[in-house]
Amino acid sequence: MEHLSITLIQSSLVWENPQQNRNAFEQKIKNIHQKTYIVVLPEMFTTGFTTQSIHLAETMDGETLQWMKETATSQKIILTGSIIIKEDENYYNRMIWMQPNGVFGYYDKRHLFNDEQQYFSSGSKRCIARVGGWRVQLQICYDLRFPVWTRQQSKDDDYEYDVLINAANWPASRNETWQTLLKARAIENQCYVVGVNRIGTDGNNIHYCGNSMAINPLGNIIENVSDTDSITTVVLQKADLHTIRNQFPFAKDSDDFAIY
Repeated sequence: MEHLSITLIQSSLVWENPQQNRNAFEQKIKNIHQKTYIVVLPEMFTTGFTTQSIHLAETMDGETLQWMKETATSQKIILTGSIIIKEDENYYNRMIWMQPNGVFGYYDKRHLFNDEQQYFSSGSKRCIARVGGWRVQLQICYDLRFPVWTRQQSKDDDYEYDVLINAANWPASRNETWQTLLKARAIENQCYVVGVNRIGTDGNNIHYCGNSMAINPLGNIIENVSDTDSITTVVLQKADLHTIRNQFPFAKDSDDFAIY
């Protein structure tokens, strides 16, 4: 597949109210009028960024997973975003990759921010999904600050992934950092980067200004959504990706390393 269309849904979230958030996103997804393969929702899209894991966690056969499955199937899309999951007495900030056939994968947030560590368990594995010949790495918010975790683990001068998707609740007070790190991860990994943030103010009175973005492998902005409630579809070009990687073949000069 030479073109990959991805829809970024930037939205405010109803604080700790999964049903209202699911209903709102269901309507937004139905209002996507362009052909798209992947729809990306923000981090903790059913609750906002909360530490109330015990009270708000769902299971892998809970209502939100079922909703994601039904939505992905009916709309013929891949649907991704993170929610709070309880599994084996542990709580995870888990990003679901739900395919239209109901088969799904997931990624557990590796890097936990401040007191998040008291309420959630850290993930230990990266997740690289595949769609139409494209390889997509999943990531959640604070992970963006850690370049080693994001770094292409190249073998034989090849690349692990082509697109990095980061679902976030990134505060407005650190907005410049958000935009800078998205660009940096694209440049150093020679990949497209798609970051989907929320807007509005949460129950802790933290304000979010969005700036969901799509960036090409040279660090150039394809789309910047600013601070509006928005449904934005971008089309990524495989030919452009190959051209950039061939023109600047950094992979062959990269250092060998392993993540444990």
